[in-house]
Amino acid sequence: MNPSIIPNGLNCMKDMIKIAKLICSVAVCLLIGFLGSFATMDSVTTWYAGLSRPSFTPPDWAFGVVWPILYVMMGISAFLIWDEGFDRREVKIALGIFGLQLILNGLWTPIFFGLHLIGTALVEIIMMWIFILLTIISFWKVSKPAALLLLPYILWVSFAIALNAGLFFLNK
Repeated sequence: MNPSIIPNGLNCMKDMIKIAKLICSVAVCLLIGFLGSFATMDSVTTWYAGLSRPSFTPPDWAFGVVWPILYVMMGISAFLIWDEGFDRREVKIALGIFGLQLILNGLWTPIFFGLHLIGTALVEIIMMWIFILLTIISFWKVSKPAALLLLPYILWVSFAIALNAGLFFLNK
């Protein structure tokens, strides 16, 4: 047996595992967005359409463009952390915080669009923003590129907080 074949085979296997981890990371993030879309289906054209909106509200289609891009970036970011080695304590902590902010991300849509609780959604999205910031800080300690990939996300959520607050105050 040619010994040079084995290292190449191992490298190929490592590459396949990395690709699988990347796909898994992105898929989990996209799944959160997909599940949230069920809460918006009926509400966007009915309840949400009837709300008074702030002047800076983007067109409805913009959300369908921006969120998938952010979810992919979040997934890539999580992959970069996971790829640093799940046996490392700081990786586990960082991914744990990431998981918490992802859960909060997934809860906002049903709270806002499903239950029509604008004020509760505002409190929830502020909590989500805090956990996104904590995620960025914890990711920075492990992988600076992973942390930087989350900057558009926290900026968009900052805008979403202003939008949510505007909706709350205009529709009390």
